[in-house]
Amino acid sequence: MKPELLAPAGSYEALRAALMAGADAVYIGGSKFGARAYADNPDENELLSAIDEVHLYGKKLYLTVNTLLKQNELDKELYHYLKPCYEHGLDAVIVQDYGVLYQIRKWFPDLAIHCSTQMTITGPAGARLLEEAGVKRIVTARELSLNEIRKTADCSNIEIESFIHGALCYCYSGQCLFSSLIGGRSGNRGRCAQPCRLPFKVSENGRQISDTKNSYTLNTKDMCTIELLPDIIKAGVTSLKIEGRMKKPEYTAGVVQIYRKYLDLYLKDSDHYKVDPHDLTILFSLYNRDGFNSGYYKKRNGPDMMALRNQKKDPKKTKIKEISQKEQLYNHIHEQYSGKRPQKNIRGTLTLYPGVPATLTLYLSECVVTVEKEGVQTAKNQPLSEERVRKQLMKTGETPFIFEDLAVFMGDDVFIPIQFLNEIKRDALNRLEQELLITFRRSAPDFNTPEFFPISCQDKKSPVITASVEKAEQLKALMQIEEITDLYLGYQMFRTDRFYSQLTRCIEELSALGKNVYLSLPHIVRADDLSYMEPYLEQLIQRGLSGFLVRNLESLAILKVHHLESFVVLDHNMYTFNRQAWSFFRAQGVRHNTAPLELNEHELTRRNNTESEMIVYGYLPMMVSAQCVKNNYSSCAKSDGTMEIIDRKNKKFTVQCYCNTCYNVIYNSVPMVLLKESEKIKTLGMKSLRLSFSIENYENTKEITRRYIARYLHYQSDEFAGEYTKGHYKRGVE
Repeated sequence: MKPELLAPAGSYEALRAALMAGADAVYIGGSKFGARAYADNPDENELLSAIDEVHLYGKKLYLTVNTLLKQNELDKELYHYLKPCYEHGLDAVIVQDYGVLYQIRKWFPDLAIHCSTQMTITGPAGARLLEEAGVKRIVTARELSLNEIRKTADCSNIEIESFIHGALCYCYSGQCLFSSLIGGRSGNRGRCAQPCRLPFKVSENGRQISDTKNSYTLNTKDMCTIELLPDIIKAGVTSLKIEGRMKKPEYTAGVVQIYRKYLDLYLKDSDHYKVDPHDLTILFSLYNRDGFNSGYYKKRNGPDMMALRNQKKDPKKTKIKEISQKEQLYNHIHEQYSGKRPQKNIRGTLTLYPGVPATLTLYLSECVVTVEKEGVQTAKNQPLSEERVRKQLMKTGETPFIFEDLAVFMGDDVFIPIQFLNEIKRDALNRLEQELLITFRRSAPDFNTPEFFPISCQDKKSPVITASVEKAEQLKALMQIEEITDLYLGYQMFRTDRFYSQLTRCIEELSALGKNVYLSLPHIVRADDLSYMEPYLEQLIQRGLSGFLVRNLESLAILKVHHLESFVVLDHNMYTFNRQAWSFFRAQGVRHNTAPLELNEHELTRRNNTESEMIVYGYLPMMVSAQCVKNNYSSCAKSDGTMEIIDRKNKKFTVQCYCNTCYNVIYNSVPMVLLKESEKIKTLGMKSLRLSFSIENYENTKEITRRYIARYLHYQSDEFAGEYTKGHYKRGVE
């Protein structure tokens, strides 16, 4: 299929600019549920008009519903929000929430669903799972290489959409809690405050290794792939996506115009594809962060992808000439596109003879409409000339149409008022518009959402306490504590070349102590990350492994291929914000989940928690990134280790390097501690409560566990020593 050029539309004006510049489709948010809550999003009437306008030009519009929805929003708002758009002919919905995916398939089974990059789709197994669930298209994680995309495209019939230009998040999309935890503005709710663009100090082994010149540690350059366009298309990408719903319409038009030029050039003559340096300069002038990178398509990470210096923050580095050139460019684009709308070429035939109704027939592709109007008179003095008639009819103004050809057949003695011509023209153009749009209209059945009452467990019996560990010393601290019945062991604790033997030995030892053992799989699974353990998955269950803690769709899909889905425990980042999301996973055969970290106490009561675990202690992961702080500031050690980044308030965030799977996890500066809340948490009806250990040492692990057992199991009034947070348990997110 011909590649689609997909443009952002943060406003109605930007939508028109994108269409004028040559976009094949646009993606836009409405008044709710979009990942850009602060964009100039259209209201319902504007959104319906936008759907019509896009369709008149043979283009497509995709609505972003790419945030996580709370129960009340999904139950009472989403259907009524989507229904008018669906009935108007909406082409697709872009979703993050598995519950939204699940419910749209029930409400609007013929509405195309595109899974957002916020779903963190990283491989072919996950793509196939979504295809089987009725998804038409996936937006790949930005971090994937061309080879990984090619493998995904080759393994399924699902459409592949990938980013080609614009901002890059430091974190895998959908895995970031940074803005949420430090300021309450959740990226999963479309309100990211971009703390990653702020300066940090970098420390290794207590020694600062950054300076003021390279302190923008998490600040990625923007992506520009104009020179890689042929490679991206050959990899199987069917939709080429430009980022930028928060940008100005001039930016949208300028970027779309250039990518349109080169996409057409490639489609016409792929052997002679070459980018004019002047066009690169234009893209650079439209917007950049200390230059561009070409994304992750041909590299895993690296300091050249980062804007560590962030020269835009240094007024001395910004030249007056550069500012002037940018203003001139924006002004030129503004004059070229602002206030204008595309117009489709139409043909027309007008007949005018005295005593016979005038007829105007319009032609656009297969669509033909004819309008008749009484009132053609015989001229008494000066007859109307063909030139005058033609000139008046050719004025189509702000309509979506323009005449490329108009045939006029008329008598020599015809008279009609100019208003007559205007009226028949208006009626014909309106009829043509209606005929073109009626094919997109459809009706939706009405649905009554059943009333849902909060589920509360008044039985405050002692809960099951579990623990997850990432280090051997943490495991050692917990092995002899009989109250900890279930243990999740980090995959990196076992050598890849001795994985099976080491893990089975550990299972035997812990089983003898009465423990249930689970394997915590990587936060991100790509390519062959699980290849060394995949041959042993079924055998591990046979040898006594109780299950797998799953943090990524690809992991779930791989386990499902091996018929092990019933042994899966979803981690908190496999979001079950609402019961419909859990219904999706239940349909996949999953039996247990972990409550999301961004739900507060009240919202947790609206979940059925009987199959859920809740994290009540831990340094929460704020970011999971393909970038590596260590590699960007020193060099890759090819072994796991930790560093620290320190913000302007002197808060220290630990960076854990996972070298085997090549990603970093950045943890919050203080742990989440829910000790005092024990009695209320018991009423939530959770299956179990988890202590999530990550960077703690042996002594910390033992002491923290002791305090939780005392509080939750023995009703002792124990306190936590040190600074901590309650996470979102009290405040939640907007």
